[in-house]
Amino acid sequence: MDTLNVSFVPAPTLPSLSPPASYDEHRGKQTPLVIDNGSTTLRFGFCTSSTPRCQPNAVAKYKERKTNKPLLLFGDGIDTESGARSQAKTPWEGDVLLNFDALENALDYAFIHLGIDASTVEHPVLMSERLCSPLHSRALTSELVFEQYQAPSLAFCVDSVMSFYHNNLPSPPVPFTSDGLVVSFNSASTSVIPVMDGTGLMSHAKRIPWGANQATDYLYKLIQLKYPTFPARITTGHTNWMLRNLCEFATDYPTLLRQLKDPLNLRASDRIIQYPFSLPVVEEKTEEELAEIAERRREQGRRLQMIAAKARLEKLGQKENDLQHMLSLRERRAEESKEDWADMLEEEGFDDDQALEKAIKKLETELRKVRKTEADGEDLENPPQFDLLDVPDDELDEDGLKQKRQQRLMKAGYEARERAKKEKEREREERLAEERREQEERERDLAAWSSKLRKEQESIMNKIKERNRRKLALTDRKSAASQARMKSIANLAADDRVPKKRRKTGGEDMFGADDADWAIYRKINTNAPSSDEEEDMVNLQTVEQKLLQHDPSFTHEHTHASLSAQRSALLSAFKPQYDDGDVQGKTRIHLNIERWRVCEAWFSPSMAGVDSAGLGEILQSILSRFPDSEKSRLAKNVFVTGGPSQLPGLTDRLQATLRPILPPEMPLGITRASDPVLDAWKGMADFAKTDELEKVSVSKELYEEWGGERIKRWWGGNWNYSSPI
Repeated sequence: MDTLNVSFVPAPTLPSLSPPASYDEHRGKQTPLVIDNGSTTLRFGFCTSSTPRCQPNAVAKYKERKTNKPLLLFGDGIDTESGARSQAKTPWEGDVLLNFDALENALDYAFIHLGIDASTVEHPVLMSERLCSPLHSRALTSELVFEQYQAPSLAFCVDSVMSFYHNNLPSPPVPFTSDGLVVSFNSASTSVIPVMDGTGLMSHAKRIPWGANQATDYLYKLIQLKYPTFPARITTGHTNWMLRNLCEFATDYPTLLRQLKDPLNLRASDRIIQYPFSLPVVEEKTEEELAEIAERRREQGRRLQMIAAKARLEKLGQKENDLQHMLSLRERRAEESKEDWADMLEEEGFDDDQALEKAIKKLETELRKVRKTEADGEDLENPPQFDLLDVPDDELDEDGLKQKRQQRLMKAGYEARERAKKEKEREREERLAEERREQEERERDLAAWSSKLRKEQESIMNKIKERNRRKLALTDRKSAASQARMKSIANLAADDRVPKKRRKTGGEDMFGADDADWAIYRKINTNAPSSDEEEDMVNLQTVEQKLLQHDPSFTHEHTHASLSAQRSALLSAFKPQYDDGDVQGKTRIHLNIERWRVCEAWFSPSMAGVDSAGLGEILQSILSRFPDSEKSRLAKNVFVTGGPSQLPGLTDRLQATLRPILPPEMPLGITRASDPVLDAWKGMADFAKTDELEKVSVSKELYEEWGGERIKRWWGGNWNYSSPI
């Protein structure tokens, strides 16, 4: 297997916690604070910084075992305690800010690491919020910033619009008037915002409930379905790493699926994730020790063969002695009286003369088989003579009557064999006649004959598929087939076949006397052998042999065995099988179709069970609201931002999605943010350096007058010039 396709799960590492920054250069200057409050990452810093500080946006309240003291851990600090991860909470519930205790802890961490250790934050704050953020979330956030931290002012902005602002900021700075269509890939959602003349048209924006978190969960479920008994522990962090490093968008997903139907293409697309494993300790032996062990085994085998041969000889000698003893006993029958003879038989363990004769014949048969005296297992005997059958019973003594009854039984068996021979001969003649009729039909119209046999082959294969499908359905406890089976079992258990009177007197149940009873048994017993299955396979092989012999258009690729082998090869490529002793192979995950299927859910969320329109439908719906002149301005600058936008193939997929819904002459341009992860914070920092921040911020006096829900109308917020009054 190609080792270039093997990736190793990254080993966990302890985070390096940075110390608090120096606050002296910002003391008393009221440098604006920029906080990008993401659902997975908190980015914070002064607007004068080139890059922000970043931490996972999660809080864990954990009690240390050694000192039994409660700990409050944030961000990477959660990974320093093994049991704290299960206690972690985020300020976000999906795409809505709800947990404000966790938000307070996050802001405490941010301010402390920025060097602000006072009870009052004397800096204007610019904070991001989601598109169409609920008023309740905004009100409680404003209350926290103004009441808890005593900030002088607060402004909210939409992160994706600020990322667009950073990448389209004119130089030298002039009023922002760029046009574009912003597609923001977030952790919990994906939003599309049209921007005209530098203003985000929030009344035309749309959002779908699918983001990186949902994609990670979807990939995790697909891996669980594919490897239900995987020996290693798969974490959400591992799955997120697989999503970021191995998954990609397909330009044409249906065409890709048709290509991956070829097992070779499916194997070529395979990416292997190797989990840690430990090989079993095997004691290594030298060549001399291995040769000695092999010689010892050979000697032991020879010894066992000698013991078995000796046992066979002893058994053969014992049988010969027993036969001679029985023959000598039979010769003494004429010399003894009936009473003495009966006593002798009883002492030897025989009931009568017939039992003695049966034992002698049995030994003679066994000895003949051992000595290979029969030629190919077939006796060429002359027709038997039944001379005693015509003799009246009164002319025979007791031994003669016994021999006459024996000859009558032998004659019945002989006649049954003769009838069987005649029946076989008749069947052979009918088969030859059927072959002649089929040959005449084939010579008369080969196409019609071939079409009839192909339909018969298809019918038999459908029966086999339906039988296999039923067996597979019976393994599912909740399937309709399993429920019907349980209903049949319940009906049989409640079926009173024996009347109560007969049951009291010991009457027996008559289940099984009818052939239909055994049909029910085969229906409810999943392991019961079916003669129909064997018969179908024989008939299928016969039909395919005829087609292969006489129909030149029917090849081995059309046979049931070849089609089954192709399906097996596809399944083997989808999930390669390893031997039980292959520890390394058993700790591998093979990703092939899942690499594109997870990303396709952005354009078809229904395939992942989400009742929502896809990204392509959202883009078409938004563009249809604008006239061609404005639509052209938007299509020239389709801007993609957010962490998941770094997945390969997204630009080509958007190109293939937008090109058919636009006029052919309309230009289309798709660009990705220079840094999809940090550009939102950088755009906020760029804006915070301007004088416009003071104009769009809500001061503490206005907060006390208006309340926390109100914000000022401006081009980068949720309430802008396009929003209705």
